Amino acid sequence: MTNKQETEDTEKAEDTEKAEKTEKKEPEQRRPRPTEVLREARGQLEELTGMAAESVSSFERTEDGWSLQVEVLELERVPDTMSLLGTYQVDLDPDGMLTGYKRIRRYERGRSDGKSR
Repeated sequence: MTNKQETEDTEKAEDTEKAEKTEKKEPEQRRPRPTEVLREARGQLEELTGMAAESVSSFERTEDGWSLQVEVLELERVPDTMSLLGTYQVDLDPDGMLTGYKRIRRYERGRSDGKSR
């Protein structure tokens, strides 16, 4: 074998190896479905606050991930219509991991929202 042939064979082997590596790229991580994001967000908020998340009243995709408004039972009273609820703004990254939250409203369960949206 000549030096020229050896060089060509080496280059072909390197090209083949690069092509195989390109084909064997790790598959992209699957994006979570909205139901998974909601479930995970409620669970994370409950764990952090120690309060029960009752429902998600708002849910949207943002540039930075997800944004939700979650209704949380803050203080249980009798009768139930007097229980105190809080609306929490919950922000998540694109993978559904909680990045921050804050209470934006507090109200009695039996009261309607006086604001029109």
